[in-house]
Amino acid sequence: MDLALAPETLARWQFGITTVYHFLFVPLTISLAALTAGLETAWVRTGKEKYLRATKFWGKLFLINIAMGVVTGIVQEFQFGMNWSDYSRFVGDVFGAPLAFEALIAFFFESTFIGLWIFGWDRLPKKIHCACIWTVAVGSMLSAYFILAANSWMQHPVGWRFNKETGRAELIDFWHVISQNTTMVVVFHTLTAAFLAGGAFMVGIAAYHLMRGRHIPVMRTSLRLGLMTLIVAGLLTAISGDRLGKVMFEQQPMKMAAAEALWDSEAPAPFSVFAYGDVDKGHNDVALEIPALLSFLAYDDFHSEVPGINDVNRLEQERYGPGDYRPNIPVAYWSFRWMIGFGMASFAIGMVGLWLTRRKRWLAPDLRTGEDEVPKLALTRSRTLGPELTTWYWRIALLTIVFPLIASSWGWIFTEMGRQPWVVYGVLRTADAVSPGVSQGEVITSMTVFTLLYAILAVVEVRLLVKYVKAGPPELTDSDLNPPTKIGGDADADRPMAFSY
Repeated sequence: MDLALAPETLARWQFGITTVYHFLFVPLTISLAALTAGLETAWVRTGKEKYLRATKFWGKLFLINIAMGVVTGIVQEFQFGMNWSDYSRFVGDVFGAPLAFEALIAFFFESTFIGLWIFGWDRLPKKIHCACIWTVAVGSMLSAYFILAANSWMQHPVGWRFNKETGRAELIDFWHVISQNTTMVVVFHTLTAAFLAGGAFMVGIAAYHLMRGRHIPVMRTSLRLGLMTLIVAGLLTAISGDRLGKVMFEQQPMKMAAAEALWDSEAPAPFSVFAYGDVDKGHNDVALEIPALLSFLAYDDFHSEVPGINDVNRLEQERYGPGDYRPNIPVAYWSFRWMIGFGMASFAIGMVGLWLTRRKRWLAPDLRTGEDEVPKLALTRSRTLGPELTTWYWRIALLTIVFPLIASSWGWIFTEMGRQPWVVYGVLRTADAVSPGVSQGEVITSMTVFTLLYAILAVVEVRLLVKYVKAGPPELTDSDLNPPTKIGGDADADRPMAFSY
């Protein structure tokens, strides 16, 4: 059978498509929940209408996003039983434990309190209502934590033992699984990257409205919040990424050697800026490098030796038996660079935006007064920068919405592809994890159905987001401005009740 159409290959394609698609919603869900909670907190503390309008606007976009995320996440879990039954049978006792906690604890918080937040605007006191969205935000982070703990165990399996009688992995130390250094660093890096995505999302949409001179008070506040989030998250993402790289150099040296196209061990080892070579022969024909930098990134030492692909491959053959333990080198190499490139581009755009908006020097006088609607041309008048640069920044800021999402997608592709040929590193190979009874035709059928379904959902998601983004923040009603002071209260309780039949 053609390897490209083998059930294992098709199952990997299906899982990859599903995972990358699902993860487009995860960063926005995590970050928008917290950012919306922060805006509602500002409203509760100050009573300013712009914060309430911003809360309702970003909260609506958050709800659209989380709805799609839940749907795609459920479909993703089906694949463990469909295409990866041998994997589920072997590691179910270990892998299933963090996922069970995610469902019982984290998802419970999200599903329960998001309902209270949606339907409690005119039924709950504003402080309690605000506490509901904070609980949702905490629940989304806990959900990410437990799922990432399960994935981290696949990257670095700890706290388990092999039962020879059952032929399965058994959990012996749950705390070790969820608290190992791999889990902690991965969670830190993923959460900071999520806020990078949320900040860029907020900056881009705020720029869209400001470029048209609409909803100035709300969008000016949103822009500043988004820019600060973008910068802080960008710095933390770089720091956590550096730490994660050091952990991976210790635990998965093959993955990191592939990320740098480092074929032979070197001391000191250079950082690759660009490389092109022959994978079969195991060397680079063209290499643009920064001397000694990779040694520092790996071990905080400019003179340390970094193991290369060929040497690690020989060591793993001695340890695990005959075979090729190299991942797809071009995919690992370029996905690593696309991840870093798009992520840091988002951070750079945030820095430029924060500098441009210092002391409101980029704003025309009409915008400084806070008027809600101003002529579009007022946005291009700047005493210090001129109209062309200001206009170009709005356009770039709008484009940056997708940059962190692209970076996150390439990051997950690197994480999973760089681990190959292992599904559980050093324990279970991907070829041994696929469902033995699934045929080529069945995988093609399910992958086609899932892909078409996701295409439809993508159209629905984009149309809904575009519709509500263009509509802008809603106008406030009396019940919005006068919430109840006790649970179950009604801001209009003293008004005559009208009945209709």
